Amino acid sequence: MGIVNAATDEASKKSLRDQLRRTLSHRPSRPGQPPGSRYLPREYFILTDAGKPVFTSRPGGEDSENMTSTIGIMQALISVFIDDGDKIRCINAGSTRITFVLRSPLYYVCASSWGEPESVARSHLEYLHLQILSIVTAAQLRRVFERRTNFDLRRLLNGAETFLTSLLARLEFDLAMGTSSLHCLRLEAGIRKHAAEALVPPSKMKDILYVVLVARGRVITLVRPRKHSIHPADIHILLNTIHAPSILNSPASASWIPVCLPKFNPSGFVNAYISFPRKDDGLEAEQQTSSEDLANSVTTVKPRYAHHALDSGIGLICISGGGDFETIRAWCDSATERMENDGTLDLIASAFRSGWTEYSVAELGIPGLRHFLYKSRAQVQITCPTFEDPYDNIDERRRLTTLYQIIHDAIHAKSGQEATLKLQYIRSEKESVMGWITQPFELYVTLSPRLPKSAAVGAANAVARWVKKEESRLFLRDAPVF
Repeated sequence: MGIVNAATDEASKKSLRDQLRRTLSHRPSRPGQPPGSRYLPREYFILTDAGKPVFTSRPGGEDSENMTSTIGIMQALISVFIDDGDKIRCINAGSTRITFVLRSPLYYVCASSWGEPESVARSHLEYLHLQILSIVTAAQLRRVFERRTNFDLRRLLNGAETFLTSLLARLEFDLAMGTSSLHCLRLEAGIRKHAAEALVPPSKMKDILYVVLVARGRVITLVRPRKHSIHPADIHILLNTIHAPSILNSPASASWIPVCLPKFNPSGFVNAYISFPRKDDGLEAEQQTSSEDLANSVTTVKPRYAHHALDSGIGLICISGGGDFETIRAWCDSATERMENDGTLDLIASAFRSGWTEYSVAELGIPGLRHFLYKSRAQVQITCPTFEDPYDNIDERRRLTTLYQIIHDAIHAKSGQEATLKLQYIRSEKESVMGWITQPFELYVTLSPRLPKSAAVGAANAVARWVKKEESRLFLRDAPVF
């Protein structure tokens, strides 16, 4: 009898896998998709373990008949594996890989034909889970589904779709998210220091956990308690949250929102005070050069979000564990006034206007170098130049990002490789890319394919020397604690 059941289970798995392959191998193009692009939009799905749809990135939403059928197949396939004491990780369907992350009571699925490693899709799905937890804590999820296994989570997540769509747009190109690190704004160390000093709360304010000053999705400075660091993933969830249209477009000068920082405490909320001392101010130079590409990127997820990621100005976030809202608001206002009066905010805005917060690979003067990504392992921060020709084209940028992901995956053995690597080198007709990990840093360099491998090593050393020389401007170091 057991043999018959095993054979039946295997047949069920195969039938469901085949149905899902057929359904997700043919994905529709989206508005804003460049003609002839080989990068069909990735598709993301969130469902409950009872098969209820929660979110999909596919146009038409979760309620179309086709989508209901697809989600039903996913839930049935996952259940067959679970009943068999197994866990499904991914399905290959030609050039499409369907990746699963199970975080009961929620299941997350990604379908992609981009050729990135499995670990990348899994990372994206984990970020979706963290964003969900930032709105509905793990404890709330557990209680709700213990009471009603077929609960429709969309009732609790009403209005949260924009958080998820904007997160997916960020994940497409955000190299900091892909390397579990921060990308700080390039800024003169003295300006950063003045900003940090203005943001150290007085000792009597016991409830403040973190104070973060940001601009254009990057951290300027971060002030924290001596005994509490903040996980990069929580920072990314915060950055994504404050760029939501409901906050950016609010007529109020500031907002209070409850938010769960899942890496800090997945079961409880903290309070975030969000203000924009310089909303849409002084960032014009960068917006002219980058808004079109980012809009193209975002429209592959959902067109209506396209412009929001760029127009935040300079933002201040104060995270508090208590409820003394008025005291914290008054202190944040006084800290902002200090930065206005001593010229700090003017200097930051001026750095944007001059284009100084970005840099070109030409600034390094290294022959054949086209782009690089440098991660300081001690600071858990990255730096990289702007994407320039040919990578100012959206598809070429996707291709290079995927190459970085492949090498990062190989170096860290994230997809089940037998061992990690110290160095990985890929050469194609278009470029050569090398990844190199040492104790102080992790480095990925992109060079002309005509250069020999020895030149790649020389270029990597030259990049490391340049970053070392510039690190006070590129990284947030020695931020004050309280």
